[in-house]
Amino acid sequence: MKKVLLTLLAVITMSTTNIISQVKERKDIPDQYKWDNSILYKNVDEWQKDRLAVEQQVEKLKDYKGKLGESAESFYGALKLYFGILQDFYKLSDYANRVSDEDLRNSANQSLTQQSSTLGTKINEIASFFSPEILKIDTERVKKFFDEKKELADYKFYVSDILRLKKHTLSESEEHILASAGLMTTTPSDVYGIFTNAEKPNPKIKLSTGEEVELGSAGYNRYRGVANRADRQKVMEAVFNNYKEFQNTLGANLAGKVRADYFFAKNRNYNTVLEQALDANKIPVSVYENLIDQIHKNLPTLHRFLKLKARMLGVDTLHYYDLYAPLVKEVNLKFTVEEGQKLLLDVFKPLGEEYVATVKKSFADRWNDYYPNIGKRSGAYSSGSAYAYHPYILMNWTDDYESVSTLAHELGHTMHSYFSNKNQPFVNSQYSIFVAEIASTINETLLNNYMVNKVKTDDEKLYLLGTYLDLLRSTIFRQTQFAEFEWDIHKKVEKGEPISGETLSQIYYDIVKKYYGNDSGVSVVDPYIAYEWEYIPHFINYTYYVYQYATSLIYATALAEKIVKEGQPAVDKYYNILKGGSSDYPIELIKKAGIDPLSSEAFDLTIVKMNKVMDQIDQILNKKK
Repeated sequence: MKKVLLTLLAVITMSTTNIISQVKERKDIPDQYKWDNSILYKNVDEWQKDRLAVEQQVEKLKDYKGKLGESAESFYGALKLYFGILQDFYKLSDYANRVSDEDLRNSANQSLTQQSSTLGTKINEIASFFSPEILKIDTERVKKFFDEKKELADYKFYVSDILRLKKHTLSESEEHILASAGLMTTTPSDVYGIFTNAEKPNPKIKLSTGEEVELGSAGYNRYRGVANRADRQKVMEAVFNNYKEFQNTLGANLAGKVRADYFFAKNRNYNTVLEQALDANKIPVSVYENLIDQIHKNLPTLHRFLKLKARMLGVDTLHYYDLYAPLVKEVNLKFTVEEGQKLLLDVFKPLGEEYVATVKKSFADRWNDYYPNIGKRSGAYSSGSAYAYHPYILMNWTDDYESVSTLAHELGHTMHSYFSNKNQPFVNSQYSIFVAEIASTINETLLNNYMVNKVKTDDEKLYLLGTYLDLLRSTIFRQTQFAEFEWDIHKKVEKGEPISGETLSQIYYDIVKKYYGNDSGVSVVDPYIAYEWEYIPHFINYTYYVYQYATSLIYATALAEKIVKEGQPAVDKYYNILKGGSSDYPIELIKKAGIDPLSSEAFDLTIVKMNKVMDQIDQILNKKK
């Protein structure tokens, strides 16, 4: 977006409000609020021309099948061709997805995503010989290739990672059998999705207002935090007692998924599913164990939060159904796009001039698509897969603080992609999920710190502190609670013990009671909470995924604290993550950023931060009283 002169700011703000007061057709949104895709392709004809060229290149990969081990030249030629194809494909796919998201009603744009998806499948199929064939080459011969061909240096980490997993890669025929068996592994997820979203009957209740509501997933999310406490209890009790009716069906389904996890882990020569899941990014099992141990150690901080929430809600004892009631009342913090941009440029100053200058450039050069339009995809994301170009952000700005926070979050991903693309060869430019949320969460933390010091009223401070506190509670403790449940049920299967719906409910209930201090009188976890596990789709859709939400927030909070206290030295270390891409394993990148994931340091800094926030809330409440 062009720099706005201060003398015109009021006029532009007024016109923005008028233009975006209703959701418009895309053509009616001013260009400065829309991303500029033209640097990738000026039109669909250019895109189609590139797609055909990539398809022709993919066919050339076949020429290298069976020849990777012939010579350093052949080895290099295959890798260069393959990653050149991927780079071009990412550009095609990125463009197709974004023009599709601009208006989901446009069938012509939807067809671009289908064509890119088909092309991606073809690339995967033709290039599937790469890893098995590299593994067949003698390790010393591979090393010799790197000595002979200096241009192979860019691919060293990629190749070494394949060789690292050699003992877990089977023969060609065995791999084929596992691949065939893999076709069945989506069944539990499909069953869960169909049953919970379409076939499971949803409970209906009447609220204190006289309104009768149906409590599907959307209804539950909407009504679980209503102001009336009796309604909150009624909502949660109805939803989870409804799930109780199906605990054995959903339990058998989840048990089948966990057994399948173990089948693949065993047959790939891993002792446990956890070991296999973490080994993809060479993350030690001790990281997972340390997460749960440290959270157990710091449960008193969660219990302090629960008591504080009870005080703020005006109840003697907090119940689990009170968790989603707003901690503080919402305040009227309004921001236009221009005001949000200006604010964030100040917020990010601790991250250095280059960071701020790049963010400013993203505003000026239209990297971002701000406002909703009819047919536009909801939500927000950052896309940095078009390697030789800048990243893009999609969001749906609503002129409030949440919009500013969302932009700060997505700019974290964007800067991560931008600096990794700028400093790494394409093969190492993408980054692991394990570190993906660190940059975004650091930005949100810096924004919250800035705003707490900037706002004038106690109500505004309470809103900001309360919102941040809820984020810490729901991510650090709740996601670790889920991670512990997932670990416990996998361990049962790995020991050969049977699991049923009743078993799963008891395991889950015991964990929740421990976290929320049920037996020590901190809060009350009602018996129907035992069935909450059935509501969480991550257990059936993913394997050992949710723990990364907690670790990302913990590492990000700790790094943000270091940046605030230490200044430039901490920022310089943090850039090891921003610029690192996948040039090293995520654990090593975090170490280079100044945090040892195997120690208690990040947890200690995060818990101190959480207690500081509660101290600030206590001070304001005492003053108000």
